Amino acid sequence: MPLMKIRGGDLDLVEYDFEPFRAGTNIRPLRIDRPLRPVPQSGTFTVRVPARIHSTVLDMNRFAPDQPGGGGFGYAVQVYSTARAECTADGIEIEYERTPIIRHIVEAFRATVGYQGGFRIAADDHHYKHVGLGSTGTMLLAVSHAMNAALGSPLTAEELRILVGKNFVEETAENNNMVAFGFETGVGPAASTYGGFVVMGDELALAYRHPFAEGKNVFVIIPKSGISSSGKSEFDLLMNRARDLDYRDRPIKAYMVLMDLLPALERGDLKKAGDVMWEIEFRGSKRAEIEHHDFAIYNIMSRLREAGIEFVGMSSVGPSIAVVTGKPEEEMKAIADSLGLSVALSTAVDNEGLKVTHTA
Repeated sequence: MPLMKIRGGDLDLVEYDFEPFRAGTNIRPLRIDRPLRPVPQSGTFTVRVPARIHSTVLDMNRFAPDQPGGGGFGYAVQVYSTARAECTADGIEIEYERTPIIRHIVEAFRATVGYQGGFRIAADDHHYKHVGLGSTGTMLLAVSHAMNAALGSPLTAEELRILVGKNFVEETAENNNMVAFGFETGVGPAASTYGGFVVMGDELALAYRHPFAEGKNVFVIIPKSGISSSGKSEFDLLMNRARDLDYRDRPIKAYMVLMDLLPALERGDLKKAGDVMWEIEFRGSKRAEIEHHDFAIYNIMSRLREAGIEFVGMSSVGPSIAVVTGKPEEEMKAIADSLGLSVALSTAVDNEGLKVTHTA
């Protein structure tokens, strides 16, 4: 991997050695200040985890691939990944195409709880990768909870989401046994764990959680984009242009969240929440993410709002646009058709979070 430069301002230039490592090494186990007693349970434990829409980072100057944080907000949606785990005497068996990321979180989990035995793990993700739905984070979370349940739940849900945040990795293109730390705010694991709308502070702190858009619909539109939203392209975007803009706009973004967005969520005012989201689309790092795909994304979102859609935003580094509205599916599809777009997903907010089931 190349040595990548990060520039946040005229006097802020550092180099980051984006060095991959073998999956299962360079792990970051949690230090738990209580005795942990992992007790293998019989049977198979299945965890269903909702995907997330990551609306924005609050300050990209406060995180990097080896430093989770940065704050942000987003919400869970009814698009699911599942993982199954059962204890074995030894060895790790993984039935999933993205084996390296699973092996890495398995070793981080085993080191945290002090488990020397094995697991048999099978997983199935939601199949929408690198389009803003959190395919990697939801899978790491699902596997972590499945393993935890198979050992009698020695860790809490809060501890598991922190474990995933600190050990969030992506595969590398050069070698399918290698991984590298990715960008992680903690929005995905928090939203997927508890459901609803979440607001994160720095260092993976969950600052706020509230049910969101109950009785409303969520539609995901994926415009065509020839711009990559992962790998080196994502790094260059987030660590340079986005950081520079957040130096300027992070105070007003944080102010709008605290003084406008949270009150709107408390009273269930979807339109006001959407107005705040629309302002943030033009602020700081969110602006950099959208401009990364060109101004066509702004044009699409503007026309959706003009058509009366209450809450419109691009998820993560896109290009997916997620809208939340009281309009029915037929009307939304007619609006999309009039704009030359198509609805890729019709769903709703998940306000319940992950579910664990057990079969003997």
